[in-house]
Amino acid sequence: MYVPAAFAERDLTRLHDFIERHSFGLLVSQVDALPFASHLPFLLDRTAGPHGALVGHMARANPQWREAGGQTVLTIFSGPHAYISPTWYEAEQVVPTWNYAAVHAYGRVQIIEDESALLEIVQETVRLYEKAMLRPWSFDGSGTFAERMLGQIVGFRIEIDKIEGKWKLNQNQPVERREKVIRALQQRQGDENAEAIAVLMRQTLPSEE
Repeated sequence: MYVPAAFAERDLTRLHDFIERHSFGLLVSQVDALPFASHLPFLLDRTAGPHGALVGHMARANPQWREAGGQTVLTIFSGPHAYISPTWYEAEQVVPTWNYAAVHAYGRVQIIEDESALLEIVQETVRLYEKAMLRPWSFDGSGTFAERMLGQIVGFRIEIDKIEGKWKLNQNQPVERREKVIRALQQRQGDENAEAIAVLMRQTLPSEE
């Protein structure tokens, strides 16, 4: 990912927080010598290695896993994004841009087919996404139905070798212009992306002492 220094986010805790907040990501690898991508939910193991690990599963019918084992792959996590109009700067010789936040993680894939390990991955995934429900559903893994479902998926684990974050939030503009953009974004009521970008932009402003 092209990351100018002004937009680079290097704090590992913040990058991990972002992955967990935007955990439905994109797994990119090579299949038949061509790029292949799957949209998948990911679990993050913060304690593994220097950068953590990503864990997930996909349909056994998905051809990606058959070649992914041992490959170094790219996982992409996208956050809020918003179009930035040059009119908001109230300045001359400016152009439109797009503000956004994203994290890319790279690592080698380990394929998981062991049934007990698969069950653990599925159960942890279910726990994560069901915990906000009024009546959380659980997957106990017992019975013919569960065995059939587990037989139709393949798990994977990616030890993260490299992780990079890009917070493109007008940091290359004077503070006065950034504040004008924040106000314009905040006026777009009902636009969750605009509101989220305004919050992120506010966090990048120099602190007032």
